[in-house]
Amino acid sequence: MKKFIFLLSFSILFQSCFSYKTVDYNNIAIEKKQKFEVFGIGGTNIKGRLVSKNDQLMILENSGQLQEMPVSEIYKVKVRKFSILKSAGLLGGVYATVIVVIAAVFLVVLADA
Repeated sequence: MKKFIFLLSFSILFQSCFSYKTVDYNNIAIEKKQKFEVFGIGGTNIKGRLVSKNDQLMILENSGQLQEMPVSEIYKVKVRKFSILKSAGLLGGVYATVIVVIAAVFLVVLADA
């Protein structure tokens, strides 16, 4: 039971409230400075916040370092979006975990009595 509770709480705590959605390179707004995940043809993948883009090059910043990817090598671009459903699921999962922990403590107390 303890392992189950630990596994459940671990999976809930490390859930993300964000997801990545595929976008068209030409529809990316530079002003928003959004976070992107860029997939390259040769298996090169980079993540980071958009610094600039033009017809030939996309530049992302990740941990203070600039990473460049030529547009000719990009085959997929994903933008990070906030997910209401994942956030609601996280809250529901936390609530369910609290209920399970309280029930387990209650059962242990009754068993000792």
